[in-house]
Amino acid sequence: VQLVESGGGLVQAGGFLRLSCTASGRTFGDYAMGWFRQAPGKEREFVAAISRSGDSINYVDSVKGRFTISRDNAKNTVYLRMNSLKPEDTAVYYCAAGLVAGSPSSRAYDYWGQGTQVTVSS
Repeated sequence: VQLVESGGGLVQAGGFLRLSCTASGRTFGDYAMGWFRQAPGKEREFVAAISRSGDSINYVDSVKGRFTISRDNAKNTVYLRMNSLKPEDTAVYYCAAGLVAGSPSSRAYDYWGQGTQVTVSS
């Protein structure tokens, strides 16, 4: 599976962005999807995950109520809508595909995109 993220950029605190991750190479619907992020000098952090059908979703506590993960299997795409952005959300955001639904562990994901930079200014 090849994954390509898009939609990152520079936004002011309180603003919003929508990240997209489009897959190719294998059947997108066979994979659970996750979003992770990595800030400078920090370890990669789980953000959100969605099951194959989209009926099971989970988030890290710090983004609950602000971020929404969704997927469109017909378009081979997973999204991350990010509202009320904060400077601490600044990071490179990665999407990932794996066979274990909803896992917050990066080890559960077999395929990764190249990442997209999100910068939130105060």
